[in-house]
Amino acid sequence: MIIRKIVGFILTAVIFAAAILIGRALWVHYMDEPWTRDGRVRADVINVAPDVSGAVVTMPVADNQLVKKGDLLMEIDPSHYRIAVQQAQANVAARQAELRMRRADAARRADMDSLVVSKEQRDNAMQSASSAEAQLQQAQAALDAAKLNLERTRVVSPVDGYVTNLSVYRGDYATAGAPKLAIVDSHSFWVYGYFEETKLPHVRVGDAAEMRLMSGGVLKGHVQSISRGIYDRDNPQSRELLADVNPTFNWVRLAQRVPVRIRIDDVPAGMVLSAGTTCTVVIGASG
Repeated sequence: MIIRKIVGFILTAVIFAAAILIGRALWVHYMDEPWTRDGRVRADVINVAPDVSGAVVTMPVADNQLVKKGDLLMEIDPSHYRIAVQQAQANVAARQAELRMRRADAARRADMDSLVVSKEQRDNAMQSASSAEAQLQQAQAALDAAKLNLERTRVVSPVDGYVTNLSVYRGDYATAGAPKLAIVDSHSFWVYGYFEETKLPHVRVGDAAEMRLMSGGVLKGHVQSISRGIYDRDNPQSRELLADVNPTFNWVRLAQRVPVRIRIDDVPAGMVLSAGTTCTVVIGASG
């Protein structure tokens, strides 16, 4: 009976000690190990806007469609811009004819005797030729601009990616500079992990990282950079650009979270990444 009590006491003590050790290990892991459940998948999002205005006559893409760099996204009605090119070409032709005439006139006056044509008339003829040449250059620049506008009626994708936020359809009027859709760059995905400042001493650029998505997928990567500043909401600037310090102080101070950029080394085949989704980030996780 006594032996049973001793064995029971020893087992209880061992279990209690093991529980303390496990609890301490879990506490140290939670407080000190560099991990966070506040991770976000990010990507470069390019807002696409036409450079010229007009009615949309071609819209070959759909929302969430994968496109390649250079693929046609939309086409603006080119009719007015073709006419502008023709007008600019006609203006160039007229300026070329005028320049030939002015140069020929200047050459004739230069060959005449000084008793027939004065030096002032020769100088005026040369100045007229120079002015005609400048007008031709101006007309040529206007033609180049008209051709560029005609070329820009075709809006193409600047990157490989996915069409998102499509808000224009065939027949709509597109205004120059007003974004009509966005492209999520398929080669630009990364992860932002928001780590508590108490865990930053354990984070180094180049450290291996593991991202566990809420969908169940796992990504491997490494720390690319650590943010060097976050916004201080309790210390805004006054109108005199001086720090407006809040005089109150709370005894419980919450650790601020600092963004750590994680580069994704490889995306498993078949995994769908969407910017804005959440994940858990563990620094120094082994494969």
